[in-house]
Amino acid sequence: MQDVTPTTSRIDKCACTRGQRLQSCLFACSMASSMDPESENGEGKRRRKQGKKESAPVPDSELLTVPDGWKEPAFTKEDNPKGLIEESSFATLFPKYREAYLKECWPLVQKALDEHHVKASLDLIEGSMTVSTTKKTFDPYVIIRARDLIKLLARSVPFEQAVRILQDDMACDIIKIGSLVRNRERFIKRRQRLLGPKSSTLKALELLTSCYIMVQGNTVSSLGPFSGLKEVRKVVLDTMKNIHPIYNIKTLMIKRELAKDPELRTQNWERFLPKFKHKNINKRKEPKNKNVKKEYTPFPPPQPESQMDKELASGEYFLKESQKRKKKLDEIKAKQAEAVSRKQEQRNKAFIPPKEKPAMKPKKASAETKIDIEAFKEKVKKAKKKKLGALPEEEVKQKMAADEKKKKRK
Repeated sequence: MQDVTPTTSRIDKCACTRGQRLQSCLFACSMASSMDPESENGEGKRRRKQGKKESAPVPDSELLTVPDGWKEPAFTKEDNPKGLIEESSFATLFPKYREAYLKECWPLVQKALDEHHVKASLDLIEGSMTVSTTKKTFDPYVIIRARDLIKLLARSVPFEQAVRILQDDMACDIIKIGSLVRNRERFIKRRQRLLGPKSSTLKALELLTSCYIMVQGNTVSSLGPFSGLKEVRKVVLDTMKNIHPIYNIKTLMIKRELAKDPELRTQNWERFLPKFKHKNINKRKEPKNKNVKKEYTPFPPPQPESQMDKELASGEYFLKESQKRKKKLDEIKAKQAEAVSRKQEQRNKAFIPPKEKPAMKPKKASAETKIDIEAFKEKVKKAKKKKLGALPEEEVKQKMAADEKKKKRK
């Protein structure tokens, strides 16, 4: 998808953006203070110096923080009654698979842009969407929001979410991730890691940042407040750098809890945030055979000894041929004898019995454990009193007779 800008125009001087209007107000205030007649007199200077001493300096944290519940006023037609001088337009291409969806939802897109007096057209032959301002358009920044709307629609964002970009407190960010990882298989794995099992990681990220995130192809489209978009971009880029998103999600959860505390809101949070260390350290495998470099010497290595030199050193050079043959035969016989003895040892290993474990010796009863004879006698007496086994015949007859009498009485 490419962004094409067929026509661009200059905007009317009165139709300035909110930031430009704020800057002009600050400049006017500074000029008014410099033109104050009291500034020429020494009394005015003295008063200002006294006021500076009395008033306490405001900390930077309070100046940079936005008050709770503050909202920027909406830009109305009264701010720019004359409108724009020339027409501005933006166009963007969309893929073939989005054609059916865009054709279906295009009337809703036109209706949403008509409220801001922006014209929208869909060209199915070229595969492009175009937005342009009209004579009734009073907000100069709405054309930028309309451009972002068609960009999001081209990036597979549904219309229900993309239309939120027309609100003042909403912004969008399209992160290109296709060129961050060279290996295609690794790129797919890391993109899937961003989604998580059953898109659970993506849902958690959406809840923490208050942004809508759409992962499609080689891009990640996000829509939400500016603070949330900054966090989304950081998480996405870290995921492509092989840092798991769960670490950033844990950090965001801690930040969310710390922001609720008014005392900790202006303090440094580094001591509360977790510090994760990389466990997978890529260590280069050391080779088995290391080539150790020898120390440098300016002298050449000594000349190796020839066969004649070796024979002269051992005295073999002066032996006769018969003596040389006899010496070689003796060496061969010695080697054969060593080999025979080695094989004999291997054969005899099968006949050597294994070592048996020693039998367990019976433990001697310790003299410290003494038997209590009196307690043992009492146990024997109690056992004698207990009647074991079946009752004798006489007792059984007596019991049966007693049971019969009871029945008759009843």
